[in-house]
Amino acid sequence: MDEPVLLTGAGGHVGRAILEGLGDAYDWRLLYHNPPAEEPDHPYWTGEVEDPADVAPAAEGVGAIIHLAGDPRPSAPWDSVLANNIDGTHTVYEVAVEEGVEKVVYASSNHAVGAFETDERTPEMYRADDGFLLDGTELPRPGNKYGISKVAGEVIGRYFHDSHDLSVCNIRIGNLNEDHPPVDYERGQAMWLSMRDCAHIHERALEAEYGYEIVYGISDNDRKYYSLERAKEALGYEPRDNSAHWDGTEYVGPRD
Repeated sequence: MDEPVLLTGAGGHVGRAILEGLGDAYDWRLLYHNPPAEEPDHPYWTGEVEDPADVAPAAEGVGAIIHLAGDPRPSAPWDSVLANNIDGTHTVYEVAVEEGVEKVVYASSNHAVGAFETDERTPEMYRADDGFLLDGTELPRPGNKYGISKVAGEVIGRYFHDSHDLSVCNIRIGNLNEDHPPVDYERGQAMWLSMRDCAHIHERALEAEYGYEIVYGISDNDRKYYSLERAKEALGYEPRDNSAHWDGTEYVGPRD
């Protein structure tokens, strides 16, 4: 990707992982909801993601958008996810078409399929010897209104891919955390995404050629109920970390 890349929601946890992991590999344009505490190293804008007048200046001349912005709270109320997540995502796609952007990488979430965890499969589905895997071809099962908004974002992307030939990659992000949760937290081990794997999967989504994809964004954990096969096949994703290599306080497994 030689053209600039717009990163919305640049001040969030995922945005920080991407910027720290990929550094100067891309000519970034950053969009924040509120002014950043420190002056960024890249051009930036602030504004409401659902307002085209705020998004369009940041998207001018970019070749791709990584869209992270929105209300990230699993308990977020409907009026917030409607404005920030659904309307905001629709605005980003509308602006992408108007500005001639070729590719959108959308931060979906494990909450788009969260209700799979409410039936008789838990806690066995979190364990390494359980064969149940979601692979992105299953119908969504959101477990909260935030999850509904993420499913809506995936569908919005489907429409813009079909109608405007945008390349769209939806990454259903697991649990991003620098320090792995306690070793007795089975769900946390199954869903863990390390900071460097987070940066890597977004890099691959920027560089790979595809039409419309839904992939899971977790590290290559022994415990998992998300398949990584589509991310590996479609994007060339090569995760390097594994939650089983944490002893609860530090990483004890291979680093390379």
